[in-house]
Amino acid sequence: MGLFDFLSDKGEQKPVEPAANPAAGGTDFFGNNSNPAASGDSYTVVSGDSLSKIAKNHYGDAAKWPKIYEANKAVIGNNPDLIEVGQVLTLPSL
Repeated sequence: MGLFDFLSDKGEQKPVEPAANPAAGGTDFFGNNSNPAASGDSYTVVSGDSLSKIAKNHYGDAAKWPKIYEANKAVIGNNPDLIEVGQVLTLPSL
């Protein structure tokens, strides 16, 4: 608070309320992407999918599956072999 802040003619003002939780892939206060991995496409898992199949179809290289896993650890969990039908995964830009 500065020396002359008390001289404001605006009276009592309510402090600014923080925004509600931003949607996934939203931006933070500074306009930065709040989830860097969200800058890529999204993909909904279907029956028979694996991370390597998704990587092969999206990137043309099945060996890039760890990139998808790293971007989606919070969704997938500790075992990259256990993805579930209906999960929405972020496919990061390479």
